[in-house]
Amino acid sequence: MPIDFSRLGEDKLFLVLSTAEMLKRNNTQIIHTLTGKGYRVVVITTNQPSAVLKKNYINENIDLSKVTFIDAITKYALGKIPPGQEDCRFINSPSNLTDLGIAITEVLHNYGGEKTCLLFDSVSTMLIYIPSTNISKFIHFITSKLRLVDAAGIFLAVEKGLDPLLLTQLTTYVDGTIDMDIPSAGSPGVPVQ
Repeated sequence: MPIDFSRLGEDKLFLVLSTAEMLKRNNTQIIHTLTGKGYRVVVITTNQPSAVLKKNYINENIDLSKVTFIDAITKYALGKIPPGQEDCRFINSPSNLTDLGIAITEVLHNYGGEKTCLLFDSVSTMLIYIPSTNISKFIHFITSKLRLVDAAGIFLAVEKGLDPLLLTQLTTYVDGTIDMDIPSAGSPGVPVQ
């Protein structure tokens, strides 16, 4: 089912909330929608390794030539970069916000001039590795950077996985919040006001 990102273009930054059970499906739907709208999508992976996401995307007929990965989980889990992953940037750990910020800056610079959207999957998973105050500061830094380079950003999170203060802070950094699991007229992705 299509996701309503009809405001994407006039609004640039969204917090997208999902249930834990639907997170994987919602990630794939978001990528499918964005690539279908001509976006170059930069996926920040803290939840699933890029190799797993690639397989999911291929199964959903998503054009991987429009998707770039910054993988913060694979090297942490394996201790090394697996072969055949030259099209992906790897970070040592999801807790290494400095390297993650540098990688995001470099990738956004490389795609300057293209219609680009950063998909952060997922904010909730980062709570395993770092305190919510550090996540809030980092997301504020990233949203500011996205605004300055005129790129879109989607921050995927499990709503019940966020403490209320962090959820409130994240909501203030974005242009809109979308709850993907509230049906309206038969389709998910209703903007939450």
